[in-house]
Amino acid sequence: MNFTKILTNWYSVNKRDFPWRNTKEPYFIWLSEIILQQTQIKQGLPYYETFVSKFPTVFHLAAAQEGDVLKLWQGLGYYSRARNLHFTAKHIVKEFNGIFPNNYKDLIKLKGIGDYTASAVASICFDESAAVVDGNVYRALSRYFGIKTPINSTDGIKEFKSLATTLIDRKNPGDYNQAIMEFGAIQCKPQNPDCQICPFNDSCVALQKGLVNTLPVKLKKTKVSNKYFNFLVLISSDKQTLFEKRTKQGIWQNLYQFPLVETKTSLDQSKFKTHPLITDYLQDIAYEHSLYNEMDIVHKLSHQHLHTKFWIIEVDQLPEKGVSISELIKFPTSILISNFIDEFNFTI
Repeated sequence: MNFTKILTNWYSVNKRDFPWRNTKEPYFIWLSEIILQQTQIKQGLPYYETFVSKFPTVFHLAAAQEGDVLKLWQGLGYYSRARNLHFTAKHIVKEFNGIFPNNYKDLIKLKGIGDYTASAVASICFDESAAVVDGNVYRALSRYFGIKTPINSTDGIKEFKSLATTLIDRKNPGDYNQAIMEFGAIQCKPQNPDCQICPFNDSCVALQKGLVNTLPVKLKKTKVSNKYFNFLVLISSDKQTLFEKRTKQGIWQNLYQFPLVETKTSLDQSKFKTHPLITDYLQDIAYEHSLYNEMDIVHKLSHQHLHTKFWIIEVDQLPEKGVSISELIKFPTSILISNFIDEFNFTI
């Protein structure tokens, strides 16, 4: 069976119409691939359209303020993607006069571009036979060939990359790469794929051996840690609040938030009043406080769960220069902070 030919024929009939599939312009392909990392298409598509509208060329993106890029990214998560996107846009404009490198070897040198994105841009835009391997590809290949090597192991990464490279259509690598990603997304789905209409149902090892629900194999993730966040929402009588920019490296670097006190356990009202970190922060401040959410808001990240409480601290005057509550929506924030701002009634 000619796997490659059948796959590309399937794609010609079943491919979905997305704006980045109607162009070979590297800027648009790169932008779509960065946005769609760790993001479903239905969520990422509006962001892509907004970015293209706001920043129609790499020059526009490079000229933007980082805060504006982060604000537009708000809600997508993994904010390092946005910071790297902006950094690389400026680099391409400054070093290459806005022209993207036209090969995998040079593309992968750019910040925020790994093997997958470099392969996608090189193949789709420049017809280089660079095979993409993402979650959809891992799933499709592991099932069809019955491969039990863990996809997140060193051996697995090498094995699947090598296999994908042997299968790619060297005459039309861009379409092939998009075909196998599309196949994994809408046909060989993670849960309950409809194998009866699959073009490979007479030769798929996983289907023949009853392994569809067990492949691909993935090593267990590192244990998720729990953190306990207490955001102090200070509100003055003249409707000012404190809003800080996170400068330390991390997922929310350069995003804004209310003053944060991290504790070892979740705090209740009595513990809040006596906790040394809280009393130290609020010393010499006359205030009244209340708790916005009795139950922790649990914000789940890939490697940690954030158990969060928002404490409303009413004061006559802020201890330092603040910002107007009406201006909060203009700042780039995490979705956790953004949701609180949207939901909380600040007109108290």
